[in-house]
Amino acid sequence: MDSITHTLFGLALYGAVDKKDMEKSQKRAYLLTAVGASQIPDIDVISKFWDSEGLYQMWHRGITHSVFLTPVWAALFILLSFLLFKVKDLKLFFLGWLAVMIHNTSDLFNAWGTGYLEPFSNIRITFGTIPIIDFVFWIIIGTAFIASRVNKMKSPYYFKFAWAFIALHVIVQSVQGWLIYNQYEKEYEQIALSAGFIPWTYTVITKNENEVAIFQDNLFSEKKLQYKLTSAEDANLNSLFEEKPEARTLYEWSPFVVIVDDGEKLGVYDPRFYRNGQSFLFEYIDSTQN
Repeated sequence: MDSITHTLFGLALYGAVDKKDMEKSQKRAYLLTAVGASQIPDIDVISKFWDSEGLYQMWHRGITHSVFLTPVWAALFILLSFLLFKVKDLKLFFLGWLAVMIHNTSDLFNAWGTGYLEPFSNIRITFGTIPIIDFVFWIIIGTAFIASRVNKMKSPYYFKFAWAFIALHVIVQSVQGWLIYNQYEKEYEQIALSAGFIPWTYTVITKNENEVAIFQDNLFSEKKLQYKLTSAEDANLNSLFEEKPEARTLYEWSPFVVIVDDGEKLGVYDPRFYRNGQSFLFEYIDSTQN
């Protein structure tokens, strides 16, 4: 998910806590933990500053998003709460743990993928059933916030209801995505799913040998072919990987790629992010100079 959504998740967790008997220092500790722990796995973005081998694509959403690291992040916020606010409260550990778990688990549902099981497995798990920016989450949490301002006495209940609706939304989106995915399994060798910004709509990316097809689909209408692409599967990618290590990372990171070898460019791109004739995840070299 994007940073705004993760921040909203943290604020929604904080809103769901009953704080009527808390002192100001406790409220600050809970706010820091809820919002900070909802963001902390994305600290891996700083790795781009020392990445000299083109590995950032694999590092981002890698070990910092591992389910096995979640209690470590939670313990960090216990320590920060004590150092900054002199607050000792075991509940902060569970709040922080829940916040990090929500961050890491929600990232599984969009097309980018997450190293959820690192370091024991480097598989990038992705369901593709929730868009990376889901405005439904924003609307649900925004509605809870407005309701909580109107009736502050019942504020935690509104946010608890918001979490129930968030869970329902994820379930409905994911079940529909799973049903659509299954419709393609018999016809194609490789399939990837990417949810659209409009609820209940999906992009389905398929591959048979060197043919890649991208469809727009949902359960309530016929699928529409958007793009038909050809991958140069016989191309020798050694020179590409030598000159552009980022290309090797992309090749290993993506569920599958489209290979370009047209005499001008030699490269690979991820078709899940193909829009208007190009993918923003495209690594290539000028083959005319080789």
